[in-house]
Amino acid sequence: MDKKTTIRVSLVVAIAFFMQFLDTTAVNTAIPVMADAFATDVVHLSTGVTSYLMALAIFIPVSGWIADRFGTRKVFCGAIAFFILSSVLCGTSQNLVQFVVYRIMQGMAGAMMSPVGRLAVLKVTPKEELPTAMNYITIPALVAPIVGPLVGGYLTTFWSWRWIFYLNVPISIACILLAWRYIPEEEPRKGRTAAKKPFDWGGFVLSGTALAGFMYGVELFSKANVPYWVSLATVLGSLVVLFFNVWHSGRTAAPLIDYTVMKVRTYAITIWVGSVSRIVIGAFPYLVPLMFQEGFGLSPFESGLLFLSTMVGNLSMKSATVWIIRHFKFRSILLVNGFLVALFTLFTALLLPDTPVWIIVVTLFCSGLVRSMQFSSLTTLAFADIAERKMTSANTLYSTVQQMSTGMGIAVGAVALRFANLIDGGVAGHYTVPDFRLAFIFVAAVGFLHLFGYTLLRPSAGNAVRIRKSGK
Repeated sequence: MDKKTTIRVSLVVAIAFFMQFLDTTAVNTAIPVMADAFATDVVHLSTGVTSYLMALAIFIPVSGWIADRFGTRKVFCGAIAFFILSSVLCGTSQNLVQFVVYRIMQGMAGAMMSPVGRLAVLKVTPKEELPTAMNYITIPALVAPIVGPLVGGYLTTFWSWRWIFYLNVPISIACILLAWRYIPEEEPRKGRTAAKKPFDWGGFVLSGTALAGFMYGVELFSKANVPYWVSLATVLGSLVVLFFNVWHSGRTAAPLIDYTVMKVRTYAITIWVGSVSRIVIGAFPYLVPLMFQEGFGLSPFESGLLFLSTMVGNLSMKSATVWIIRHFKFRSILLVNGFLVALFTLFTALLLPDTPVWIIVVTLFCSGLVRSMQFSSLTTLAFADIAERKMTSANTLYSTVQQMSTGMGIAVGAVALRFANLIDGGVAGHYTVPDFRLAFIFVAAVGFLHLFGYTLLRPSAGNAVRIRKSGK
């Protein structure tokens, strides 16, 4: 495929990703208003958020099998169409039960959109153009969590919370038209084996139970009224089931999740070590807006405006990301830039309510720069040394782990804040500036310590995507 096709497909997929991430983060802002509309409380309404995450966890592993069987373009467009339907239904919800059911449907659609969209990009992208493609499709994961609260707050305040879901309709329709136009139709697969790959029901049950349980356990960590041992027991139980899933996968001819891709060193490091990086990155957009509101006493809108400087940093780095990847080894990038991610997380711990606004803005802007670089580098390196025949398996596992580590980022931020509150002798649920300082220091410490894992990368790691072939 030529470079134009790669860029077009990447941009189409980025639109879908942005819509999905924006929807998820915007809903969180509207929860109090939605709780009033459904005559319930925010604790019960959070079931709508949890159900969405659990649906993602259960159905993401299925995405690779469905894409192989029916084609990435058809599945991607079908998933967006189902996302339209479920979004409209969410917007018309009259009670909590309806909302939870429709959010599950939305999660099922999202579980197809993200991994299949990335797979569509991987299938049309030559290795040497992978940094450019991954640079485009990682933007939504970094920008949407920042823009989402602003959009959700505006629509909820001046329109209605229902418009958070209705907004998906025009964007989705445009995305389907563009996807059908620019994502190439796949050639029919030769041989019956590829076309008739059996569905791994055992793997589906085990992975669904393990991943949904894990996401639910992670969600419980952020609940102040749930004992830690309940959350921890749920997570550990899920990991036991996951172990049996890996065992089952090794004894199945066509496993739903093929864990043999973990034998590729660069890929394995982006899974194990990279997950910790994503946790550190994911804790930031959870803790910062909360600190501005709870610790500094700012309004949600003022907090959102300040946090926009992080998005500016994210977008500013995108123009330099590909150049940096071309000129520096992945090992050096992940070590140096990972150090900067942890350092600016530590700097955030030093911010105070009377800190000049320009210092806060510069700190968040620089944090956005390095978070963007780390995220893009990890996503690019993950698929750098994966053979084409293993790309679907690698993408399915990576999408699953990415979703889990994103949830873990929020959980780590919540747990760090609750422990900091306990150490400071504060009132449970009422967080102060010293609480946030300790929480950021803890996250920064994790960010510094895990960098040792990147020293296991060979200097030549990822050269297949760094070095252009002659004549290109």
